[in-house]
Amino acid sequence: MADRVTGEEARRVKREHLGVGDRTKHQGRAATPLKSLVRAPGTQQRVYRFRFYPTADQAAQLTQTFGACRWVYNEGLALRVKAWEDHRVSLGFAETCRALTGWKRIPETAWLGEASSTVLQQSLRHLDAAFSKFFKGSAKYPQRKSKHRSRDSATYVRTGFRWVENPERPGTASVTLAKQTTPLDVRWSRALPPGQLPVKLTVTRDRAGRFFLSVLVEEVIAPLPEAFLPGSREPKAVGLDLGLATLVTLDDGEKLPHPRLLKKYAKQLASLQRNLHRKRKGSKNRGKVRERIARLYASIGDVRRDLLDRFTTRLVRENQVLVVEDLPIANLVRAATGKGRRRKAALNRSVLDAAWGELLRQLRYKCAWYGRTLVIVDRFFPSTRRCSACHTKGPRLDVSIREWTCAECGTVHDRDENAAVNLRDEGMRLYWTVAAGLPPGRVPPSVIRASELVDLVPAA
Repeated sequence: MADRVTGEEARRVKREHLGVGDRTKHQGRAATPLKSLVRAPGTQQRVYRFRFYPTADQAAQLTQTFGACRWVYNEGLALRVKAWEDHRVSLGFAETCRALTGWKRIPETAWLGEASSTVLQQSLRHLDAAFSKFFKGSAKYPQRKSKHRSRDSATYVRTGFRWVENPERPGTASVTLAKQTTPLDVRWSRALPPGQLPVKLTVTRDRAGRFFLSVLVEEVIAPLPEAFLPGSREPKAVGLDLGLATLVTLDDGEKLPHPRLLKKYAKQLASLQRNLHRKRKGSKNRGKVRERIARLYASIGDVRRDLLDRFTTRLVRENQVLVVEDLPIANLVRAATGKGRRRKAALNRSVLDAAWGELLRQLRYKCAWYGRTLVIVDRFFPSTRRCSACHTKGPRLDVSIREWTCAECGTVHDRDENAAVNLRDEGMRLYWTVAAGLPPGRVPPSVIRASELVDLVPAA
């Protein structure tokens, strides 16, 4: 494999073979170091999401912007791949931005000038971030964005929108995007921190045709008061056992029922899918059925997220330490093949319908916001077949067994409740192990993962 080309030869290849011009705009200006972003203590970035209803002209302009962002991302990806595979030259964000300037000057792609330049540059920043994650090993190689599969989105930085706060309703504002003349009709379901200019805005459109405005702001999120057990300074802890028969079981026996939304709407979804299959591809009737399916899936997702959001908020408010198991969700939902694939496919649907990943995601950021600690116990910890009374490890239990009796002490256990109690005890052991190693005045981190800890005292 040839070595990487650098220096004057690389600049010549970029100029002659890749269409990337030299850096001439600031060539005569002395280089100045970048200023680091200084935030107030306790300041965190938070996203508020609102729905808005664009006019016909606004919707058309946003649709064109979505297409331009997708095209620029794909073209930037193709350019970087070609530069490396054909010439062993590395391109970064600055080079793709200069290439974007050249694309706008070509008659065939002059329509890119109808979209905001800052929005297109943000699309190239997303591409550069995708490559950075790939090089760090935390993501796969960037792929092209499909018109039918990728999400329609456009990100506007502060120079790409006008924000005029409403003095009569602090926390709301009149928002006008670049290349548009009228403000968006935003439904302000909650107030933003008053007197602050958002860092950036992201406009998205889902498969159901709904438009959303995501506002990124920097604010100081006050932590909640510490939750202790009554009459002591012991932090209040809760163990959560995630399952399919019951979505979540707490160590005190409380159970959150599994809504099974996909099963609830299975007949309606099957009818719509059959109707879609009968429509001719490319016809308007097929598009109408696809939109109905998208609206139904959007409704299912909204109900699921609202249920989990209310439940996780209550848990974080009531407890200081929350303990869950490290579930290999990606392995659990692998494609079903071979004998028994129908049963495995049904299990995959149930796991995806339970949305364990979304529940854990909400617990992570809420614990970080409000001064709580989420302890993630190792996936190989025998929480189900270990007796929570005498800590005797019993035999493996089939999924169909919901109750079992300890052969050592005779205690009758509910399968899920016993697992939640064991998780709570193991989580508190890890919590105190980490807390004991911290200097005075330091609080435990918001997330403690057993797989990342070393030299821990083994559980008794």
